Amino acid sequence: MLFDDTYQTIQTPAEGVFRDKGSKFLAFAYPISSDAEIKELVANLKAENPKAAHHCWAMRLGTDRSVFRVNDDGEPSGTAGRPILNVLLSRDLTNVLVVVVRYFGGTLLGVPGLINAYKQAATEALSNAVIIERSVQDVYNIQFSHQQMNDVMRLVKEDGLAILSQQFDNDCSLQISIRKTKVNQVLGKLDKIQDLKVTYVNTI
Repeated sequence: MLFDDTYQTIQTPAEGVFRDKGSKFLAFAYPISSDAEIKELVANLKAENPKAAHHCWAMRLGTDRSVFRVNDDGEPSGTAGRPILNVLLSRDLTNVLVVVVRYFGGTLLGVPGLINAYKQAATEALSNAVIIERSVQDVYNIQFSHQQMNDVMRLVKEDGLAILSQQFDNDCSLQISIRKTKVNQVLGKLDKIQDLKVTYVNTI
C-alpha cells in the first residue's frame, strides 16, 4: 500500500446539541495542532458553562492519526470520551478535539443512554463542521550562502514549495514544507547545490 499523504480534519470550530430525558448535551468540535491547546479550550468551556455537570472530551492528533486521548470527566468509565472518540474514528478525522458539555436533567440515562447521547452530540457537531483534506508535509530548514540564493529560489519555485519563514543575510536560511510524497525528489535536487545544509524539523 502506498503511503497515504493526506488526512481529513475540520476547517473551523463547529457545534451541535442533543437532548435526552431533560439532559442537554452541547458538543463543540475544534481543529487543533497539538495537545497543548486542549487545556485552554476545555477551561474556556468550563468558564462559559459553570452549571454544567460534566465536560467530557476526546481528541485525535497526528497526520498518521496515531495519538488519541479521552476524558470521561466523572461520567461512568467508557460512557463519554470513548463514544466521542469512536465518532472521530468512524469519520477518519484527525487533529480534532470534541468536547461535550452535559447539563443534567434530573433523570439518569443509564450506561447505554449515556453512550448514545455522547455519540449523538459528537455526531451533530461534526455534521455541522466543514471537513477539509490536507496533505502531509515535512518541514526542513535550508541554510546557504548569498551566492546560492538564485539556485535555491529557482528550485523552490519549480517545485511549488511553501516557504514558512526566511532570513536573507550574509548567511541565508529558509524553512520550507515539502509534500511527503515529493520529499525524496526535492532533497535529491537540493543535494546537487553545493555547500547547502538541509535539516529535518518536523511533519505537519
